[in-house]
Amino acid sequence: METWFKSLKPLHSLMYGYVLILLVGFILLSLPIFHLQPVGLLDNLFIATSALSTTGLATVSVTDSYNFGGQLIILLLIQIGGLGYMSMGSFVVLMRKRKLSKSNADLIKYDFSLPEDFSIPAFIKNMVLFTILIEVIGAIVLAIIFAQNGETDVIWKGIFHSISAFCTAGFSLFSNGFEGYIHNFGLNVIISILSIAGALGFIVFTDIYLRVSGQKERITFTSKIILRFTFIGMLMGAAVLFLSDDNIAAMPAEQGLMVAFFQSMAAFTTVGFNTYNIGIITPAPLFFMVLLMMIGASPSGTGGGMKSTTFTALWAQLQSTFKGRTDVIYKKNKIPNHRVRMAISNFFFYMMVICIGIYLLLLVENHDKFEVIFEAVSALGTVGLSVGITSDLSVLGKLFIIVLMFLGRVGPLSFGIVMFGSDFEEGGILEEDLAI
Repeated sequence: METWFKSLKPLHSLMYGYVLILLVGFILLSLPIFHLQPVGLLDNLFIATSALSTTGLATVSVTDSYNFGGQLIILLLIQIGGLGYMSMGSFVVLMRKRKLSKSNADLIKYDFSLPEDFSIPAFIKNMVLFTILIEVIGAIVLAIIFAQNGETDVIWKGIFHSISAFCTAGFSLFSNGFEGYIHNFGLNVIISILSIAGALGFIVFTDIYLRVSGQKERITFTSKIILRFTFIGMLMGAAVLFLSDDNIAAMPAEQGLMVAFFQSMAAFTTVGFNTYNIGIITPAPLFFMVLLMMIGASPSGTGGGMKSTTFTALWAQLQSTFKGRTDVIYKKNKIPNHRVRMAISNFFFYMMVICIGIYLLLLVENHDKFEVIFEAVSALGTVGLSVGITSDLSVLGKLFIIVLMFLGRVGPLSFGIVMFGSDFEEGGILEEDLAI
């Protein structure tokens, strides 16, 4: 079995590894000792997939259905899904002063779309230590906020929501998300910081650290694109929500702006938390949220979606076409042709998968058509926002959403490459191309 696994190409190994972890998580969550009330097998599979894919959609209430043991399993799946199972295992190996095998290093490169010249040991150590640091700080601050608001089990809730936010999972121990904290400035800020940090990606923070420490003169062009695009996208989304949603517009300006920014951030980083009832957002701004969820976060981070770099490459291609250029130029930088091709392929395959998913869901669900579309986009983008139909999905509807969530975690393009048998060594596709 071990020999067979090692003989697989990195992407195949990566996908099969996540399938195995999903099955283990599903089996553990199905054990009655972890239940507060009976939970069906399909719902356990749904929750396990949603946690591992860091989506956050739920057919049952996590708080009402699972005891501490069950919630801990969900949290472990979220952490594994956010950091990648190979990176966590490799960190243990490195801490024991052992050398990573080439197969392990290759898996990490593919999981995080790392450039060929990236130091894997340094990346793993920095990533895990940075994650621990920010999640601990987040947990402490959140526990204080929860304590000030009269919550119980504040330490556990602080830990759970800190990890869920940084891994952009969106799972909450509150039945209505953070709607009870809609006006709490502190919670809005700390959840936003955690979510944005996770969505920006570990390469960006490694880049910034090397620049601040004087080890390099400037951050890379890719990091500049990610930072620029992320904050512009969130601000645009906040402006659209603030100006076009009637209920948000009716709030006092400072409250409306905070709500609008948080929900824009939640959609764009794919964290999926809500301080506001998504079901009452008017159609036009809700459609804009769908667009934000489809674009998604950045490569090498914990978020989902097509990725900001894909959209940037496509936008640069469009601009170059309008201007009659042969080369694809963005901000005076040439984007290599193979990266543009990968961006186009990623966009096309992503759209093909979401269209098939929406079609199948519309065949079996009687909900409002736009609600079904929103649910499907949220699942494939591993966002977790919902207008409230998740628990009412049919058996087939739940199965289709499960498949979309899993594909969102491994990446639709990566799944397509595995299915169509592309050979990375002979076909000329580079690991870093998957960052597009």
